[in-house]
Amino acid sequence: MTRTTPDPTTTTTPAPTPATTPPASPSSATTPPASPSTATAPTTSPAPSPSTTPPAAASEDERLRRWRLVLGGGGADGTGCELRGRDAAMDGALASLYGRESGNGGKRAGGGRRSAGLGASAPGVARWLGDIRTYFPSSVVQVMQRDAIDRLGLSALLLEPEMLEAVEADVHLVGTLLSLNRLMPETAKESARAVVRKVVEELEKKLANRTRAALTGALDRSARISRPRHRDIDWARTIRANLKNYLPEYRTVVPERLIGYGRAAQSMKKEVVLCIDQSGSMAASVVYASVFGAVLASMRAIDTRLVVFDTAVVDLTDQLDDPVDVLFGTQLGGGTDINRALAYCQSRITRPAETVVVLISDLYEGGIRDEMLKRVAAMKASGVQFVTLLALSDEGAPAYDREHAAALAALDAPAFACTPDLFPDVMAAALEKRPLPIPDMAEQR
Repeated sequence: MTRTTPDPTTTTTPAPTPATTPPASPSSATTPPASPSTATAPTTSPAPSPSTTPPAAASEDERLRRWRLVLGGGGADGTGCELRGRDAAMDGALASLYGRESGNGGKRAGGGRRSAGLGASAPGVARWLGDIRTYFPSSVVQVMQRDAIDRLGLSALLLEPEMLEAVEADVHLVGTLLSLNRLMPETAKESARAVVRKVVEELEKKLANRTRAALTGALDRSARISRPRHRDIDWARTIRANLKNYLPEYRTVVPERLIGYGRAAQSMKKEVVLCIDQSGSMAASVVYASVFGAVLASMRAIDTRLVVFDTAVVDLTDQLDDPVDVLFGTQLGGGTDINRALAYCQSRITRPAETVVVLISDLYEGGIRDEMLKRVAAMKASGVQFVTLLALSDEGAPAYDREHAAALAALDAPAFACTPDLFPDVMAAALEKRPLPIPDMAEQR
């Protein structure tokens, strides 16, 4: 895109600029992200006086200010706009992370090119974290934190307690902390657990009630019987089902069909097995699955088992009362042996017709592919409801092994990505043995 530099010698209106700020990629090495600098950047500069500055000129000044924050300064940006006060501080925080070429041909005074400037100092990074929390909203802070960890290699600094106290906690940060779990010194573990617990509690508040409501309804419907004893009749549902048989002259409903609850609660109890791939790419899915596992385990009508795997298999069912313990029992990274994990899960199934197995994996199998597919086919033939989730997160379309996904679909076990909001509906459908609410994979891409 060609931009025209305003002529500083003329008093005419500067060169045309777009009415809105163009998107800027946070991954660019030289351009700061557009969202924090354009959508949320307040200004401390006094507003032009209506009596001295025409509205059109004021609007043009704001456009130039936004362009300056996007382009990062330098003689080539063409804005001629100087930032002051809060704007200058915001620009400095963005420059520290994303780096920009200065004026003077992109050279620093010492002759070297300018790059990202957080350095390796923990106090310096902590101050920067405080700055971005001051200038930007939480959602933008989380994006900038992730970029800082990925682009500048700051993972090691998260092992220091003072750093953990300064960061904005979110699911992605939890995933990073879990990947560092084995390297974390004792002095940092309590701070890390506090960060993880905060995120887990927020997720439980958001997800637990809807999950319990959706699954309780599914369990009630699956437990109904059509020939109940008198004391087992569900009168409210029986009346609704027989309203067509209402007799006005007798002012009553003739119950042609009775609906009741199952009497043997234990015989109707469902079993759910969550089989979670803990390879590094599945970090967010591990976090969400652990929270959902704890919610499911709190429901008396569901026996929940939680299994995590890479090339080894670990059963974390006995820790389901505390999802934080579950998360710190995982070890993100390593290879993948789905076949071995499914073999373990299959060996623990006692009532196939009442069991739902949820495999959460990107399907990059390092084990025996044919054996994995045969195992899935055998479980389905025995009556198990088998669900494959390529991801359980809000991160968008995941990378996954398309060949394995197609092979599972051929076994009537379609694989799809699932958001946390959709997961309760998927589980409810699986418990009731009805078609799953599969999102459009084309839209996800």
